[in-house]
Amino acid sequence: MGAMPFTDFFKGRKGTETSEQDGRYIPPAPEFSGSDKLAIVEQLENSGVACFWATDARGVLSYLSPAIFQRLGRKANKAFDQPLQHILEPVPGDGEARSLGLKLGTRKSFAGLTVETGDPQADLVLRMSGRPLYDNNDEFVGFRGTATDITEEFRSEEEASRLAKFDSLTGLANRHRMEHRIDSTLQTFRSAKRAAALLMLDLDRFKQVNDTLGHAAGDQLLQQVAERLNQVISGRGEIGRLGGDEFQILIPDMDDRGELGEIAKKIIQMLSQPYSVEEGRCTIGCSVGIAIAPYDGVERDELTRAADLALYASKNGGRGQFRFYAADLEHEANLRKRMEDDLAEAIEAGNFTLEYQPCVELGSNKVVALEAQYCWEDEDRGRVSQETFIPVAEGSRLIIPIGEWALRKACEEAREWPESLRLSINISPIQFEANGFIDMVARILDETGLDPARLDLELAESVLLGDASKVDAALGALFKLGVRLTLDQFGTGLSSLSYLRRAPFNALKISANFFEPVMGNDLGDMELVRAVVALAGAMGMETIATGVHAMDLMAELKKIGVSHVQGFVFSEAVNQKVLLEEIAQGEWTLEPTDAGSQRASRRTVFRKIGLIHEDHYYDVTLRNMSRSGAMIQGLEDVPVGTQFVLDFGQGQLAVCTVRRSMDDTQGVEFEQELVDDGAGGLCTRHRVNPYALAAAGAPLTALPPGKYSQAPQTAPGSFAQFKLSTNAPKQGGGPQDG
Repeated sequence: MGAMPFTDFFKGRKGTETSEQDGRYIPPAPEFSGSDKLAIVEQLENSGVACFWATDARGVLSYLSPAIFQRLGRKANKAFDQPLQHILEPVPGDGEARSLGLKLGTRKSFAGLTVETGDPQADLVLRMSGRPLYDNNDEFVGFRGTATDITEEFRSEEEASRLAKFDSLTGLANRHRMEHRIDSTLQTFRSAKRAAALLMLDLDRFKQVNDTLGHAAGDQLLQQVAERLNQVISGRGEIGRLGGDEFQILIPDMDDRGELGEIAKKIIQMLSQPYSVEEGRCTIGCSVGIAIAPYDGVERDELTRAADLALYASKNGGRGQFRFYAADLEHEANLRKRMEDDLAEAIEAGNFTLEYQPCVELGSNKVVALEAQYCWEDEDRGRVSQETFIPVAEGSRLIIPIGEWALRKACEEAREWPESLRLSINISPIQFEANGFIDMVARILDETGLDPARLDLELAESVLLGDASKVDAALGALFKLGVRLTLDQFGTGLSSLSYLRRAPFNALKISANFFEPVMGNDLGDMELVRAVVALAGAMGMETIATGVHAMDLMAELKKIGVSHVQGFVFSEAVNQKVLLEEIAQGEWTLEPTDAGSQRASRRTVFRKIGLIHEDHYYDVTLRNMSRSGAMIQGLEDVPVGTQFVLDFGQGQLAVCTVRRSMDDTQGVEFEQELVDDGAGGLCTRHRVNPYALAAAGAPLTALPPGKYSQAPQTAPGSFAQFKLSTNAPKQGGGPQDG
């Protein structure tokens, strides 16, 4: 039915005797009175089968069926004062409906436009048709048209569409929508030369919640996980649930690995806080893998696979971690399996030893405790740091036999120390949760004869994330044994402060993360440290600061009330022989020294990297590295102040300046500090942009492993300013933990 004056809608038309086309007889249409016509119109309007509208020449409503008018909500007051396109708005996603104002303005007929009120309190969706009306003088007098109420039908289709794109449990995007979003984002961003980050998340210990508390509790937990993820991301990206306990986050215009690392840490921290469900309280963890387009992949399949590999590496690294994708992750699974096999053999062969780092009382500089640290001497790898192999041992549960050996060995050696010296040893969460752990500690104490009061077990905050009743029972049993308990790495944000009221801890060990340079402040975040000291004091606990490597930092810690310190400012770890020689001289005191200040937070590495100077490319050896600098070896006679670019591989370039130079070894300072890579190592914030390489003529692809492909090589016949050292060590002679 077309749009026309209402009197014309039902105007009687006389029939003709025959059809003009086929000669068939057509009876004449009956005549209707005006009152009959109005009654039919009113009946149609009241039943909602059809509604009518009209505007004047200005486009302002002059008539609207009462059934529609009554559902306009707040806009009803202005319905006959404003143009029609201001009263009824296009529905989201209907681009055609946006032309309503244009249709009215150009006086063109239209049909099937879908509009709504735009008022949350007045849910009304209409499908409209209309056509312009002219008087006998061909003057435009307005529009006439019909409208159909399709609210229920439209909302039903809208909900079906939503369910097809979103997870019904959490309200997050589902796998299908995430695939579409990633595809469309990458395609759009390629032409605009923009970056995007993809985070893959997997919940740790979620199956345990389902098994112990039931699937209903698991569903409630997943809903709370979704809420926390929305809080962290805060609209900066799209969050999806792929199924089960797998989640995915797409963050547009993000390639800063420092910022992405902070987001990943916050996600892990938030998701590791306790949850309240109807069946009780529970805790889980989270592992995160991160890949960035176009650096790690240009297409969705490439980027997703890279993020999956990074997630797999983070889970194998001990869970509760994040990892960035790197090309060497392709081979990490094989290398990890080899290390697991070698670790098992090392236990049998007795290739493990212990060293002890002194813990010094700041008031007297007296050594009051010694922390046991693992040492593994491997034939092929040389000396492997515990930061490298402990995550592997934890992932394979080899930490249980290794930890038992270490506890027994340390207790035996501590019997040779003075009674005033305590032994502290770190207990892995895997050990703590293992069956028979308490009995094993009691048995070793009994068999070695060590006074339990001299044994200090250091427990990471993550041990508190297990079943609360079991954790309470285990801590209570250890307390009854008479051993001391220290909460290690306090401040990582994984535990509830209220737990400290129930747990019988004797000391809080402040994480070295507090002392990393923060915003140019070399002392780190002292206000947070001050708060921790006050908290410990209120609860009658000692405070131990670990990772202290500089005199000014030690002095500041002493000023704010930290009672004990570990770090290079006093001593590195020593073996039992050196330890016995020291204590044989009487009471063991250590004077602080700044000799270790340059070793702060350095990772020992031993691998070949590239070095770019002007138009020459050299191969040098990276000896160690910190956030702010590194030690390189391989070039002779390099003046202080020389600027280099270090090529760490896979597009990682770091501009640096030589600050110290001796023979073929240089200490360099980075122009921009490195950031955590999530695996205990360091990486650059940014990498060489593949879009820049493509602009230079290279194909657009993910960054390859190895050296920076566009780095300048020494040109034939050109003069290299520096001479390569003939004494540079060969690659592969030491640990690879950087």
